[in-house]
Amino acid sequence: MSGSPTGLGTGDQEPPRWRGERLGLPESGPRSVAGGGSRLLALVLDLVLASLVTSLFIHPEWQNPQVMENYNLWSGVVWAVLTLVPVSFSGFTPGMAVTGIRVARLDGGAIVGLWRAVVRAALTCLIIPAVVRNVDGRSWLDRLTGTVVVRMR
Repeated sequence: MSGSPTGLGTGDQEPPRWRGERLGLPESGPRSVAGGGSRLLALVLDLVLASLVTSLFIHPEWQNPQVMENYNLWSGVVWAVLTLVPVSFSGFTPGMAVTGIRVARLDGGAIVGLWRAVVRAALTCLIIPAVVRNVDGRSWLDRLTGTVVVRMR
């Protein structure tokens, strides 16, 4: 409780100079907060990879709604596996590896863990929680799980 003698904040706190400064992260380079463009590109790459893997088992028939419904369902399952397993243990998906970003815990924990990966994946499906960011560049999924997406290089 700082700011005024009454213990109520006065709102005159200096804004951070860069995303992640308040979290003790560098302005640029490794461990700095990843931008929205690299996060979006990583997601698109993961979705394309999930679709390609699904195509190995189910041939998409664009004119057949039943086949495409099944294809889309299995693509979602493949995307979930491609997201949950690697993020839980290594902190990044294949798309994140390509774009040079990863999920890091703010408490310094070595692995993200399954529950954080599940919450992040579920909220990503809702779109809005993944898009809305605070001044540190953290989305709702980052804030709910105590994580931040950072650059690896």
